[in-house]
Amino acid sequence: MRTRLLGLTATLGLAVLLVPLVASPASAHEARTVGKYHFVVGFGDEPAYQGEKNSVQLLLGDANDKPVADLGDSLKVEVSTDTVPGQTLPLALEPFFEVGEFGTPGDYRAFFIPTRPGKYTFHFTGSIKGQKVDQRFTSSSTGFGEVEDPANVEFPAKDPTTGQLAQRLDQQVPRLETAVAAARKQGRDDARRALIVAIVGVVIGLAGVGLALTRRPAARPASQPEVPSATAKQ
Repeated sequence: MRTRLLGLTATLGLAVLLVPLVASPASAHEARTVGKYHFVVGFGDEPAYQGEKNSVQLLLGDANDKPVADLGDSLKVEVSTDTVPGQTLPLALEPFFEVGEFGTPGDYRAFFIPTRPGKYTFHFTGSIKGQKVDQRFTSSSTGFGEVEDPANVEFPAKDPTTGQLAQRLDQQVPRLETAVAAARKQGRDDARRALIVAIVGVVIGLAGVGLALTRRPAARPASQPEVPSATAKQ
């Protein structure tokens, strides 16, 4: 009985929550009627900061603002950002609640880490109990906020994010590659010059040895008798 009362209380709580959101969207979420259902979409944690774990949040209710607590796996969401056009991240939506235990029924999340600041788009596709869904929600002044640079709120030191470090590394890699190539070329040139000097030294050394050999007088054979001179005969 206590569990049923808790479940009823949670259900009524989301119904109360959904009504004002649908009638007047919260500053950090966008509310929209999609066929027979009400969507309230935004980041799970607001404001959203670059490099910090966050999530796509969907508060889902039916036409009577009753929370949809049995969505299953029929609805997917795809995340994209105008900062990196052409790249998308498909994610599965999971219930961020357990009826009668914790959370708000109808609250579904898809967790990810936004690594670049700017506008994000959440593209929902699939179906809800047979109704086809194909809806895009994009950061705007009337919807959910953009991903922000955490440097605006960091204290006391403003540390670079992983994304910023990656950008700096991307900028430095071409310079490093050029420097390494130049060093290798310089090394090859130095080695080539050293080899040439060594070869020239060997050639000069061999030439010197050959010249010395040509200038040395020939030795007289030991068996050859000495020819007496004419003076000795007199």
